[in-house]
Amino acid sequence: MVKLGFIVEGYSEKIVVESKTFKKWLVNNGISIAHPVINAEGGGNLLPKHLKEAIQRLTHQEVDHIVILTDLECEPDEDAVRQRIGNQYTNLIFIAVKALEAWYLADTEAMRKWLKVDSFYENKPQETPAMPWDRLGDIAKELNKRGTGPSKPKFAKIMVDHCGFDVVRAAQHPHCPSAKAFHDGLLALAESV
Repeated sequence: MVKLGFIVEGYSEKIVVESKTFKKWLVNNGISIAHPVINAEGGGNLLPKHLKEAIQRLTHQEVDHIVILTDLECEPDEDAVRQRIGNQYTNLIFIAVKALEAWYLADTEAMRKWLKVDSFYENKPQETPAMPWDRLGDIAKELNKRGTGPSKPKFAKIMVDHCGFDVVRAAQHPHCPSAKAFHDGLLALAESV
């Protein structure tokens, strides 16, 4: 079994990585997670000078690989994010395009459960006009449904705990390549052992 240490951009990513559904999928594929999943508390903290302490915490747990999960946000491309973070500690940097909330949009089943609308489908979850968080709010308004609320972490808990958000389903969406890259990258690590 391969042991991964995760450093994530924020609370929402931490909630997803620590979810029962995700952890079960990892175990079923020969992957364990070092605890805790480290929350960098913002993309600006995913810089080499800020990562050193987190890396030390994870290496003391004898992890096989360190994985960073972050958002693209307003960066011009994934290479810009990778350069900002650097590869001093790991080259396993996965980037949700534009943000993690695009992955919620890609999980049609979870979205249908949240909205209570059986016909919902977001064709291009990573290509929302504004940020995916804004798109989620717009969808709720358009359908006259309860919104996301003010807190991304609280909404992440709703998506994970009540709507069954699943990274695997998001990765299966034909227009969510960042979720697929994360999914496939983790499987590749498991197969490398």
